[in-house]
Amino acid sequence: MSLNNHDLFTYEKVVKPAPEKLHEWETYSEQLFIEYVQCKEEGLDLEAYHDVFSAVRKMPKGNAKEAMADVLYGLVMNAKQIEGYAYDEPSDLEGIRARRKPHHFARKEIADNAALREKISGAWYGRICGCLLGKPVEGIHQDELVPFLKETGNYPMHRYIMASEITEEIRSKYKFSFMEKACADNIKCAPVDDDTNYVALAQLLIRRAGRDFTPDDVAKLWLATQPKSAYCTAERVAFRNFVMGYEPPYSAVYKNPYREWIGAQIRGDYFGYINPGDPEMAAKMAWRDASISHVKNGIYGEMFASAMIACAAVTDNIKDIILGGLAEIPATSRLYERVMEFIDRYESGVTKEEAFAYIHELYNDKDGHDWCHTISNALVVVCALLYGEGDYAKSICMAVETGFDTDCNGATVGSIIGMRNGKAGIGEYWTAPTRGILATTIFGVGKAEIENFVDRTMRHMPDTYDHEAERAEDKKKD
Repeated sequence: MSLNNHDLFTYEKVVKPAPEKLHEWETYSEQLFIEYVQCKEEGLDLEAYHDVFSAVRKMPKGNAKEAMADVLYGLVMNAKQIEGYAYDEPSDLEGIRARRKPHHFARKEIADNAALREKISGAWYGRICGCLLGKPVEGIHQDELVPFLKETGNYPMHRYIMASEITEEIRSKYKFSFMEKACADNIKCAPVDDDTNYVALAQLLIRRAGRDFTPDDVAKLWLATQPKSAYCTAERVAFRNFVMGYEPPYSAVYKNPYREWIGAQIRGDYFGYINPGDPEMAAKMAWRDASISHVKNGIYGEMFASAMIACAAVTDNIKDIILGGLAEIPATSRLYERVMEFIDRYESGVTKEEAFAYIHELYNDKDGHDWCHTISNALVVVCALLYGEGDYAKSICMAVETGFDTDCNGATVGSIIGMRNGKAGIGEYWTAPTRGILATTIFGVGKAEIENFVDRTMRHMPDTYDHEAERAEDKKKD
C-alpha cells in the first residue's frame, strides 16, 4: 500500500522499524548468543535464562524478536555478579588506576627531534605496512591460512601476499574468498582500512579538540567525519547509539554485545605516538577514546596498546615494553592475567609453535566472539613481540600467520616495533608498496602523504603543542 502526503496525516497506523533490513551489528536480537557468552565471561548470573536466550535466538527476524530481545537486555542490565568471581574489572579511569601494578624500567633518552621523528615515522609506516600484510587474509581461519601460505611458498610467513599468486586454481580450493583483496602488488597507495583510519582520526581529534579532548569530543568527531559504514561491531553500535542520543559512557553499554571486542585496541596508537616515554598519559587518552564504545577488557586493550607504544619510544627491551603497557591496566583483570601467563610460559622455554598453538587451544578462531575478542588478539600481539625479538619483519609475520584478526594484529605489532626501531628498521621492501601515501574514508582528510601525518604528529607533542595556533591555521584553510 502506498500513501500520499494527505494519507500520512490522516491514516490511522502504527509506524514500526524493519530490523530485518538492518546490518546484524545494528540488530541486538541477532547477537543474543554473543551477549550471553559475553555476560558469562563478565561473571554475570544469567544461567537461569540460558534457555530463554536460546529460544529467542531461534525466532525469525523482525519486531517480535527485537521486543523479546529488549526484555533480555533488561535482564542483562540488572544481572548480579556470581559469588566468587575471580576478577575485579572496573571501567572508570579512577578504578582502573587504583588496581594497577607498577613496572619500572631503565629508559633511554631520545637524542633530539630528528631521532624522535625517525621513531614516529617508523610507527606510522610500521602500522600501515603491518596492516597491509594481514589485509588480504582478514577473516580467514587458520586451517585454511596455513595451507594457503604453504602452497604459495610463504610459510613461515616472510613476505607480502601477492594478488598475482592467487590463481583461479587456488581460489577453488578454499572456502575463504580471495576475490578483490588489496595486496602489495595491486595497490597504488596504502588502502583504506579501519586500522589506519583510526590513527588518522585520532590525529584529527587532537587538531580539533586538543590534547585535553573528552569522550564526548570523540563521539562528535565520529558522527561528523565518517559514514556509518566505516564502523564495525562495537563502533557501529556506539555510532548508532550516538545518533539515538546515548552519550558516553552509556553509548558503550546500550545493546552492545561487542563491548569487549578488539575495536578499541586498534584505535589507541596515536595516543602512544604523541606521548613518547609517558605510558600513563597515553593510556589516559586511550581511556577517553575507548570508553565511548567499550567496557572492562575492551577498554584495557586500547590502554595496553597505547602504553606499549609510548614505552617503545624509550626502551628496546621487549619485555619492558609489554610490562610497561600492562602497568596501565588492572592487575586484577582477565587481560592482565592471560598476558602474564604467556610471558611466564615464554620465559620457561615454551617454543614459538607451542605458544601460538596454545592461543588456539584457548580460543576458537571459528567462533566470532573468540576471533574478534580483545584478549585473544592481544595474546597474538604479545607472542609476536616476544618471539619476534625486535625484528620488524619476523614480528609482523608471526602476528599474521597465526590467524585471528590478521590485519589488526599485524598493524598493532608493526606500530610498536616501528616505534622501537624507527623507519630505517622497517626496510624498503615493506614500505615501497604504499608509495608514501595513505588513503582514508575521513571527510576532510581523504588521501594524504604519510610524511604529512608524521609532521603533524610532531606538532602534537606535549612540550611543543599549541592548539590555538593549530586551530587558527586550520580555520584559514577551511
